[in-house]
Parts: sequence; C-alpha cells; structure tokens
Amino acid sequence: MRYVLDLVYLLVLLLLFPWLLYKALTTGKYRRGLLAKLLGHVDVPPSSRPRAWFHGVSVGEVHLLRQVVGAFRRRHPDWDCVVSTTTDTGFDEATKAFPDLPVIFYPFDFSWAVRRLLNAVRPSLIVLAESELWPNFLLAAHSRDVPVVIVNGRLSPRSAARHRRLRWLTRFLWNRVALIVAQNQEHAESYRRIGIDPRRVLVSGSVKFDGVAADRGSQRVETMRQLLAVKPGDRVWVCGSTQTPEEEIALEIFRKLREEIPGLRLGLVPRQKDRFDEVAVLLERSGLPFVRRSRLQGPVGDPSAVVLVDSIGELGAIWGLAEVAFVGGSLDGRRGGQNMIEPAAYGAAVVFGPHVWNFKDIAARLVGVEGAVQVNDGEELGSVVRELFLDGERRERMGEAARQFVRRQQGATAATMTALDTVLATVPAGQGVADDGPRAQLRRGA
Repeated sequence: MRYVLDLVYLLVLLLLFPWLLYKALTTGKYRRGLLAKLLGHVDVPPSSRPRAWFHGVSVGEVHLLRQVVGAFRRRHPDWDCVVSTTTDTGFDEATKAFPDLPVIFYPFDFSWAVRRLLNAVRPSLIVLAESELWPNFLLAAHSRDVPVVIVNGRLSPRSAARHRRLRWLTRFLWNRVALIVAQNQEHAESYRRIGIDPRRVLVSGSVKFDGVAADRGSQRVETMRQLLAVKPGDRVWVCGSTQTPEEEIALEIFRKLREEIPGLRLGLVPRQKDRFDEVAVLLERSGLPFVRRSRLQGPVGDPSAVVLVDSIGELGAIWGLAEVAFVGGSLDGRRGGQNMIEPAAYGAAVVFGPHVWNFKDIAARLVGVEGAVQVNDGEELGSVVRELFLDGERRERMGEAARQFVRRQQGATAATMTALDTVLATVPAGQGVADDGPRAQLRRGA
C-alpha cells in the first residue's frame, strides 16, 4: 500500500511542480522546511520519557493546541511533548506559543519521510487538532502501535458526504484512529455515519472556547489601542479573516458610512499572508487613506485611515478594539466561515455571512442568543453594520449576549484530557517508537 501511495504522490508532485516552482520563486512559499517535509529530517532531542506529539495544520489549530498542550503538560508532567505544523505561519505561531518545546514541520506523506520522522520523534501518542489524516502516516503509526487521537474533531457536511461516497476507500484510514473527540454531537454523528465505531467517538465541546481572550483592558489590546490611536468615542469596525471579495465589500460600506457615523474606524485583517499586498493594492485603488500595520513606527497619525493589519498573530488583539466585528470567509461561498468565538468573547456585536458551515453549530447558537447577526450578502451587511453603529443599546446588548454565550461553553479542554486518559491507559509504560514497531517485527517473524 505505501509504495502505491508513494507513486501516486510522486505523480501528483510532478504534475504540480511547475506551479509550485513558480510560487516558490515569486512568493517565497513552499521553500521553508522543504527538506524536513520531503525527507523527514528534523532535530528532536532524544528522551527516555514517553512523548506526546501534537499537530496543528496552521495558525488556528496552533491556537487551539495552546490549551490542549498546556493542560496535558500539567496533567502529565512526566511526559515530553513535541509540536508540529504544516504552514509557515503555523510554524511561526507555534514557536511563539511553545518556546520551550521542539517545533517541527509535519512531513509530506511519503513513506520514507514519515518513517524517518517517526523514528526521530519516537512518540507514544499522536494528537491531531481537528483533522489531518494522511494514509502513510496513519499506517506507519498503526504499525508501531502508536495511538492517534483527533481532538476538537469536526467533519463538515461536504467532507462527510465525500467520505460516505468513498467509504470503501477511506474506512481503513478511520480504523487506524484510536479515538475521535468531536466538538459537538452533530460532528460526532457525522463521524458515526461514515462508518466509525461509535465507541471510538466522544464529544467534548469546542476547545476554542477555552482560554479565549476576553479582557479589553489587557496589555495586548491596550498596546494595539495606542498604536492605532483609537480614542474614546471612536466607532471601531473590524473585518477579520477576510477573503476575496470581502475586503472590497467592506471598503464600499465604509466609504458610505463614514460621513454618517462620526469617528468610524475600519480595520481589515486578511486571512492569508500572501494576500496582504493584494489588499494593499485594492486600498490604493479605492482612494481611501490607509496605513499598513507592518510599516507603523508609531501611532497612526490619520484617524480616518483604514488600517490594513498585514501581520500574523495580532487579530486577537484587534478584535478587542471592535464594537462591531465582521467575521470573514463567510460571504464567498467557498471557505465556510472563520472562527467567531474571539470577537464574541470580547463582547463585540458579531456579524457574518451565510456560509459558515465550518462553525455551523456555534454560528446558529450565537444567533439564537441574539449575540450575532447572520446576513445574506454584502448589501445586507452594510445595512446591519449601519444599524448597529446607530443603535448603541442594541450593539451593547448583542455584545453582552455574545460574551455570556462564550463563558457558558467553556470546559472542553478538561473533557478532552479525560478522553485522552482513556487512550493513555492503553499505552505501555515507556513505549516509544523504534525503527520498527512490534507489528513490523511480528511480520518479519521476530
């Protein structure tokens, strides 16, 4: 099986190579950690203690892991931990979040890279944040008797339908996952419907509610407030994790409202680093004054300027300034929405579009408690934002409902630790990965 998969991956890589080379040369993407990903060479110090390997694909999953890894280390101080990620931004965020832990790049799913990396890390437990299932990786971990657990698991309707259609092909993947700790009952049921043993699916709630920043007076928020020169009486609208064409829609709304709403401020935070320059060009063409966060040497001088937050890891602090928060990736119909928990925790009046399947349950419940408004399109977004800034009482009522909703959902990290303990009870004391695990030795007749 692994050799067939290697051949398929190589063929795909050859087909994509011209495009990957072009992107690497023009944007710098895909260069960093390339040898580690392709060959599995990483620098992880050896240890005689059991080791847990935690993986988060990018920034969002790394943020989630801060709570999980922290709780795991407090609960199991006799274990070592390693964190891996896939993207450059995820790697940068992980090194900041876990300065005292080894942070490595997750390998491409070639059998040699997976084998070499497993032998270097020698995990006794592998924990994947939300989902990152690759056949060779799961097969290699399974052959070494290393349990793989998915935490904060979610399965979107599209993914669930795809897995049901290909159940005959994907079932072997899921059968090599020891436990799935789902965000809610709906996701848990989706896992069960694709054929996973119900005994291996538990529900914890969403870890993203735990540890979320909620203090508008925190040092991070205050530092950002001073940098962006936000003064009492300013009306701050933050559009975060935006995608095409949401920035253009937001700018048009801002252009219309800034004359009607004195002190209106706009912060734009694109979701992807490689779109920062693209959005800057859009701002230049708009004719609106703007500043780029990356170029600020001191406080913003022009209070009417749109702030383009072209930096990584600062969205949380920016949300802390928002009176009204638009959560992006929800108007275009392709992304399925982004995390609306952070602005809700700060007590912002939250608005998002119709396409929020990645956070379907959370979005519906936020709307249900009147802590958020879901709009159908850009035109309705403009109307709602206008109404919220003109109606301070409604805006504050929504913000308080959102804040209280987040507080009531917390506790998923503790439930996740309890679930992980059921798996740890099956891990033999001192187990680590050697070059060949027990199953491999049995196949050789050892």
